[in-house]
Amino acid sequence: MRAAVSGCRMSVGALLNGLLVSVVAALLWKYSKLLEHASQLEEELHMTQQSQELSQARIDYHVALQALQEHGTRMVCTGKMHTDRICRFDYLCYSSEAEEFVFFHSNSSVMLPNLGSRRFQPALLDLSSVEDHNTQYFNFLELPAAALKFMPKPVFVPDVTLILNRFNPDNLMHIFHDDLLPAFYTMKQYSDLNNEARLVFMEGWGEGPHFDLYRLLSSKQPLLKEQLRNFGKLMCFTKSYVGLSKMTTWYQYGFVQPQGPKANILVSGNEIRQFATALMEKMNITTSQESEKEKDGGSAEQEKEREKSDEYIVVFSRSTTRLILNEAELIMAMAQEFQMRVVTVSLDDQSFPSIVQAVSGASMLVSMHGAQLITSLFLPRGAVVVELFPFAVNPEQYAPYKTLASLPGMDLHYVSWRNTEEENTVTHPDRPWEQGGIAHLGKDEQERILASKEVARHLCCRNPEWLFRIYQDTLVDVPSFLEVLRDGMKSKPSTKKNKAAGVVHPGRVREAQCHTSVQNTNEAKLTVAWHIPWNLKYLKVREVKYEVWIQEQGENTYMPYILPQQNYTFSENIKPFTTYLVWVRCIFNKSVLGPFADVLTCRT
Repeated sequence: MRAAVSGCRMSVGALLNGLLVSVVAALLWKYSKLLEHASQLEEELHMTQQSQELSQARIDYHVALQALQEHGTRMVCTGKMHTDRICRFDYLCYSSEAEEFVFFHSNSSVMLPNLGSRRFQPALLDLSSVEDHNTQYFNFLELPAAALKFMPKPVFVPDVTLILNRFNPDNLMHIFHDDLLPAFYTMKQYSDLNNEARLVFMEGWGEGPHFDLYRLLSSKQPLLKEQLRNFGKLMCFTKSYVGLSKMTTWYQYGFVQPQGPKANILVSGNEIRQFATALMEKMNITTSQESEKEKDGGSAEQEKEREKSDEYIVVFSRSTTRLILNEAELIMAMAQEFQMRVVTVSLDDQSFPSIVQAVSGASMLVSMHGAQLITSLFLPRGAVVVELFPFAVNPEQYAPYKTLASLPGMDLHYVSWRNTEEENTVTHPDRPWEQGGIAHLGKDEQERILASKEVARHLCCRNPEWLFRIYQDTLVDVPSFLEVLRDGMKSKPSTKKNKAAGVVHPGRVREAQCHTSVQNTNEAKLTVAWHIPWNLKYLKVREVKYEVWIQEQGENTYMPYILPQQNYTFSENIKPFTTYLVWVRCIFNKSVLGPFADVLTCRT
């Protein structure tokens, strides 16, 4: 009996001990969960703070993380080929450890276009505006969203971002042509890429000497690739655009064929001048037009005298390479020839805004060939660009600034001078190769280069003969320079300074119709009539004509006619019982073409 009671007591004790252990274990489990939750909240708070360090925009970290985990990355692109594609992403991520962008897949992910393995042939898109350059390709790695559980917690960038590569931020020509202009108009293309958007540069360069110019595009500080490491191992851009529009570029640098103007230039001086005006406003530079408005008043004679007295020439002075050895003599000769004051500017000694201020009011810009000539896009309408070339360098083969000046709507007059006297050149064969030195080459190659009288057309970018010649210093032959300048000025158009120029194209001719008549078995007539384009009645046009194409059905050739009137009867080469196709369009001022109206089918 006692044994039974004793056993019962032990069972109750064991039960109580078990219950106590279970309660303690439950409390410990709950405490650990609370600690884990607190740690998670602390980590999310830390990650939120890191996100806030990137931007003043606020972000709910938990909501952003949940959106990434549940919906993954979404991508929608414009453009058919990698060379003209720009993509918008939601939650595109970047791993600073792998130095790769990451696309997270979920059931809600979107990838348009869904190219499969074609995405690697050769890339999804170009990160730079320089077309199809193999150092500028963009792609991403792919992971399931579930992999986020095993990865470092992401830092979210709440700003709308534009992700791109700068092509060469040490060179002003490349900065403007390849980076600033394309970025400016890419941002115009998408309404949320506004002044609050952030630019992210992924090419890996440092800031470079002209980083302040990139800061003009947005109120937010641009981010460099190297800086992304400071914000965590995994960064996710809540909304980003990747790539640049190439519509504003006008020159190709010779990677596939020798350098020259692009085959299909899509930009005009109008868009470049709007860009230049926007940058000048950001730099707090008063434009020449605004200065003229402040001076308005007085007679026509007084205005003419004031304009003449305000005219001046800007000469770019270089201090290390490609020198004008008799710069002072050249300046004196120009001042005497044109009765204008001459201002010298230098990238080494002056701020860029102060140079733009000087250029923006100049009547003429004179410089040796070089990147500083890109500042000609700030010149007023009617100004002259004078580019000097060292010995053996053909101006026709190196024409980025001539192409710029010649764009419709830039209204600049371009003149080039080249040194044709070898004794007026100073070469530097012992310099480093990147500054034109040739001492590292074999003796035969050195002798060939020294004997050459003109650099042959070549591909970019390390042709030793080109570098040797372009880095020469030049003693400018002043009489020949002035003669070239006088001849060039004879062909200068009479574009009035500061007068905006635009080309308005005619619309379609309206209500085009045809009538036919057969005179006999060998003779027929075809009459075509139409009404003027709708927009013509609102325009002042010096000359209006009409172009008519007539093609016999089934034939490959057509007969073109230029007519001053809105109807005409054709009899020559018109056959009886024959079907003709007829097109009509309007032409302004001999060269401004309108679209063809719908084709007419006329049976005689």
